[in-house]
Amino acid sequence: MSDPIVVVAVGGNALIRDDQHTALSDQYAAVCATATHVVDMVAAGWNVVVTHGNGPQVGFILRRSEIADGQVPTVPIRYAVGDTQGAIGFMFQNALGNELRNRGIVKPVVALVTQTLVDRDDPAFAHPDKPIGSFMKEGVARHFARELGWSIMQDSNRGWRRCIASPQPLRIVEAPIIGKLARQGVLVIACGGGGIAVRETGSGELEGVEAVVDKDRASALLAIEMDADLLMIPTGVERVAIRFGRPDQQWLDRISIEQAKRYAAEGEFGEGSMRPKIESLLTYVIGRPGGRGVITNPESIARALRGETGTWIDG
Repeated sequence: MSDPIVVVAVGGNALIRDDQHTALSDQYAAVCATATHVVDMVAAGWNVVVTHGNGPQVGFILRRSEIADGQVPTVPIRYAVGDTQGAIGFMFQNALGNELRNRGIVKPVVALVTQTLVDRDDPAFAHPDKPIGSFMKEGVARHFARELGWSIMQDSNRGWRRCIASPQPLRIVEAPIIGKLARQGVLVIACGGGGIAVRETGSGELEGVEAVVDKDRASALLAIEMDADLLMIPTGVERVAIRFGRPDQQWLDRISIEQAKRYAAEGEFGEGSMRPKIESLLTYVIGRPGGRGVITNPESIARALRGETGTWIDG
């Protein structure tokens, strides 16, 4: 029997600690820190598939493209997502390979460019709501909205960001090969930025579209399609809380599908922060009977796997 499979969905913002640490060298240092915790999972006997976000990184590419407009061709969203899959994928592939080697673990690592199929008629295309790029002050964001035609939004009281369409993922095109590689013991980095959004033409061909797919939604779909045993979403807190920040705040250890649905309906989870993560775990555990989902912070991954911490949802 092969080792169990876990999909670990690392956020793009996790690679940028703050506004003073946006350089690629800073992002690589953050990836190296995350790699330590990912390899803890390998050492514990898991076959690991790492997915990752790319919101800030895509924003940097688009901003550079806008500044250089007239000098070089502008970069469409789909190619910016592909660029970040390569760059961030290299960071993880390099850092994970080095960490495995340092621990004496022999395991191949590969980063795979991944496409995600979406519906060409998804209503999200008429209502862009996915934040990308760096955080800005409101005045700066409104300036870009006027000058460049951006759609903008306030993101979790941390500032203002550009937003674009985020359709629902229908299928991870490369899921079969990702699953096959994982079962053969390969540590795979895939589905970067939720995958490059593509739609199917009338003739059955795939073509890129100007949209981004939510990384957690795509990771949940990938975990279902490859029949993974666990979906883990590392975030900034060790466990999820209800009544967050209030005197009667309560940390959640294990919750049922019904409890998670009720808390979400009651508005207990932040709309732009924790709610999408909980909803992605729900999608996974409902779509993959017997699967388990957990949210915790990166430094608690090993303890969470031992059942000592994290917020768990069981299917």
